[in-house]
Amino acid sequence: MELVTTIDKTRYDIFRWRYELAITKKIALALGVACLVGLLAQVRFYIPWSPVPITGQTFAVLIAGVIMGRRWGGISLAIYAVLGVAGVPWFAPQAGMPIFSAGGIGHLAGPTGGYIIGFIIAALFLGYFTDKYVRARGFFSMLGLMLFANFALIYIPGLIWLGMWLNLVSGMSANIPAIIAMGATPFIVGDILKVVVAATTAKAITPKEDYRQ
Repeated sequence: MELVTTIDKTRYDIFRWRYELAITKKIALALGVACLVGLLAQVRFYIPWSPVPITGQTFAVLIAGVIMGRRWGGISLAIYAVLGVAGVPWFAPQAGMPIFSAGGIGHLAGPTGGYIIGFIIAALFLGYFTDKYVRARGFFSMLGLMLFANFALIYIPGLIWLGMWLNLVSGMSANIPAIIAMGATPFIVGDILKVVVAATTAKAITPKEDYRQ
């Protein structure tokens, strides 16, 4: 019983500490989360018929909102996007490229740019619910929120951007089924697994009481 009480208090103290951090320390923590996303972006696998890779980023994006909370979850992913555009080579490399070799505005304007925008939106969404609603921190609540964040907030801007890139930049005439086959279908099973792991992690690390007092 004492162990459970100690664990609960530790979770509460950590999230309370995070909530009360000075802005400079929050920026430093957000930069650390951005680095984690950039690191997991290097773990990528390409499939022959799609310019969009399978990466480990999704897990980091979902957890970023939980760890950083509202606003700062999104800010951490915005830092990732802005620094990547500025030249930090931590976007997911294209097929055949070495790790830590993809950065700059050209990459954001490429086929995966919409997913990066979706990362920011998803982290803002999950951070808001994690901070504001204690009941959202349970496994099934978080599972539902993360499924929505992944398959709506990330996939929709990602697919829209991918479709525009295919039709306007690559010169390929791609209809909606073809775009979905390239930008969604190959990733569904893996993303569901990542969402389940992320929801389990969120339940384990978040306190079940309000730390915004």
